Amino acid sequence: MNPLIPTPAADALPFMDPFGFGRAACDYWRDTMERSVLFMDVMRQRGNQYLEHIEKTKPNVLGFDAEVLMDGRELARPVNYELLRIQPPEGVETDLQMRPFVVVDPRAGHGPGIGGFKPDSEIGVALRAGHPCYFIGFLPYPVPGQTVEDVVEAEVEFLRHIISRHPDTSEKPMVVGNCQAGWQIMMAAALEPELFGPLLIAGSPLSYWGGERGGAPMRYTGGLSGGSWMTSLFSDLGAGLFDGAWLVQNFERLNPANTWWSKQYRLYAHVDTEAERYLEFERWWGGHVVLGGDEIQYIVDNLFVGNRLSTAQLVTSDGRRIDLRNVRSPVVVFCSRGDDITPPPQALGWVRDLYEGVDDVIANEQTIVYCVHDTTGHLGIFVSGSVSRKEHTEFTANMDYIDVLPPGLYETTVSSAAEREDAELIERDYLLEFTPRTIDELDREVQHRPEDDTRFATVARVSEINLGFYRLFVQPWVQAVATPESAKWMRRMHPNRLGYRLLSDRNPLMNAVPVLADQVRADRHPVHEDNVFRAVEGIVSDQVTRSLNAWRDLRDSASERFFLDVYGQPILQAMVGLGGDAHVHRRRPGAEPEHRRFIERRREEVHRAITEGGSHEAVMRSVIHVLGGAPATDERNFKRLRASRAELEPGSELADFKHLVREQFFTLQQDHEAALEAIPTLLKGQTAQQIDAHLAHIEHVLAASGELSEHAAERFERIKALFHQAIDHAPEEEQAARRDAEASIAREAAAGELARREVERLMETMPVAAASAAAEAHSAERKPAEAQDVEAQAVGAKEVESRGVDAQDVDAAESAPKVADPANANANVGVKRKPTSRSAPRRRTSRNSGKK
Repeated sequence: MNPLIPTPAADALPFMDPFGFGRAACDYWRDTMERSVLFMDVMRQRGNQYLEHIEKTKPNVLGFDAEVLMDGRELARPVNYELLRIQPPEGVETDLQMRPFVVVDPRAGHGPGIGGFKPDSEIGVALRAGHPCYFIGFLPYPVPGQTVEDVVEAEVEFLRHIISRHPDTSEKPMVVGNCQAGWQIMMAAALEPELFGPLLIAGSPLSYWGGERGGAPMRYTGGLSGGSWMTSLFSDLGAGLFDGAWLVQNFERLNPANTWWSKQYRLYAHVDTEAERYLEFERWWGGHVVLGGDEIQYIVDNLFVGNRLSTAQLVTSDGRRIDLRNVRSPVVVFCSRGDDITPPPQALGWVRDLYEGVDDVIANEQTIVYCVHDTTGHLGIFVSGSVSRKEHTEFTANMDYIDVLPPGLYETTVSSAAEREDAELIERDYLLEFTPRTIDELDREVQHRPEDDTRFATVARVSEINLGFYRLFVQPWVQAVATPESAKWMRRMHPNRLGYRLLSDRNPLMNAVPVLADQVRADRHPVHEDNVFRAVEGIVSDQVTRSLNAWRDLRDSASERFFLDVYGQPILQAMVGLGGDAHVHRRRPGAEPEHRRFIERRREEVHRAITEGGSHEAVMRSVIHVLGGAPATDERNFKRLRASRAELEPGSELADFKHLVREQFFTLQQDHEAALEAIPTLLKGQTAQQIDAHLAHIEHVLAASGELSEHAAERFERIKALFHQAIDHAPEEEQAARRDAEASIAREAAAGELARREVERLMETMPVAAASAAAEAHSAERKPAEAQDVEAQAVGAKEVESRGVDAQDVDAAESAPKVADPANANANVGVKRKPTSRSAPRRRTSRNSGKK
């Protein structure tokens, strides 16, 4: 191949360029030209990939084979969603007895599949763990007239179908909702809580007014645009359809440095190695979909602007209130401080919106676990391979543990096993630990400001006013002008879509690019990283990035200042009817009188159950007490508890075990001292050996995570004292059980002897023929009766054995009535019978038949 630029002979170069600047410049120039050609070729491939993707009927970016199980278009309320079963790749086996794993992808402008588009993804992690996996995706265009409620109902039907496919699995499916799919799943779980297992909500906004000052600029968008009227405008221009490319554009505007420079420069600087990764991501990022106008309007009015989900103000069309307190499954919230789309305050603020304190969370029987990553961005929460290998792997492996956590608020952290002193006790590379938290501690992440609530409530009122004006004066004209064909061209000319089309093979100017790229790849001359001009290039790139970031910060700070000043005006708040009081519109649902009555009734039920139960309740109550109010501090204790469930209750299911843990937690929460003092009562009826075995079992469970802390050791000493108290009373209970068994056997023997004597007396007074017939009839009746007596004695022996009575004691008890009852002794020995030649043989026959 001819060089792009002429170069002198190699021997002459040291004389012509003694310091090497000329050679460095030539090498850099050649490398720059080659990289430019390769970069344009990658952009051409991106355009072709985009066109190929959008022309598919059901485009997705799943990296696994899948089969369609249900098509949402065939439901009673049709939607453009579908349920797929993920087929395990070669070498991976799944267990149909394990908990099903369901991933729901966000419909926020992009196509489906990001939750499973590579091996190190949410689906990939679940498959390797052996779970049968399912995926809920969607088509590019909505069904005419479909609503958000229709989508939620469709997801409920999908869950019912998944459960029906696993009749032998007692655990409900674990459901993962990414980004915008998270609030959809929470709505569905609030309406049909019995269908859902643990919920993992990854990067999902649920409290839309939350955010930290100086961050989360997207929350101000509704106020800066005057409300949701612009959403209605773009839907009308789209002939009833809203182009998802507008949502993607909003995301890209949050980080202009990455959108306009860094992402493209990273590809240009490392075009030899970055092309595949770049194209893989762009296949999803550029797969824009369309939403229905009614859907996006509902989302913006009720969620983004109105914030009605986290305050239980949403009501379905058939009158059902969507209250997140109805969710009975554990909720795991995964968010990141590096996420500028869904920051931690928006992911976690719904907890403080609904509950005044942890006592309310516990009384409502909810388990809420949150994990806050330090650095990863929004997409990294459910796309990053490192996050999947660490956080998502631990979440998946410990879902059974999370499912039995007692109600409360917990923060979980993932630590590396290699960095811990007790690494030898940890089976995997990471350890998942749980720490109970309070609402006040959660507020450090939420950073709630009541005055900001007032401002956002003002925005919601202004939005309603502006939307009303738009619908009255402008909407009729826009709808009259817009047509399906004009809407189609409007979508095609969107800048995000047009950029893909222009850099594709459909542009004749790109025809020469693949030919030049092949020539460059055949004779590539990459420049070394220590080239002075390549180093200058990196410095210039960093300066461009910093400049764009500075402009972004200036823009965001000015927007925030404008929002706070305008919507913080008392006169504006009064004009829209707020009067500066945010609490009227930010009312906490938990303060309602009926909810308070529910809590009181629940407390009374738990208090009555303090002394109810047996040894299993005593063991679980003891373990929870020692560990400080939770069944374990990390996953290792749960593994031992799960093994103990198989030992204590081999036939029980996880749901029964979960109920046992929660009930004992509530009992301790209600009256801690009374619950502990009732432990010996719960052990009543157990032998000393059995009680001692239970105590050893508890000690084995507590040793699973290493040495107990000083506080936990003190609690365990008290448990030992209570168990020893029960052991001291065990001999008395055994003697009482033995006496009860002896008395029962004596009563049965006395009754049998009395019946025999009565029959003999009747036979003595009857004629011979009648006596013979009666004797034969009596003999026939005695045979089945004696068989019943034998069976009853066997049952009694088993009962005595279960109470700790020895077989020798039973034999002694059987002979006891002959000596202990003087009346019976006299009746058998002291009474003389009149011998007759006819009746005596008959009586002997009768006695012999009775003995048989």
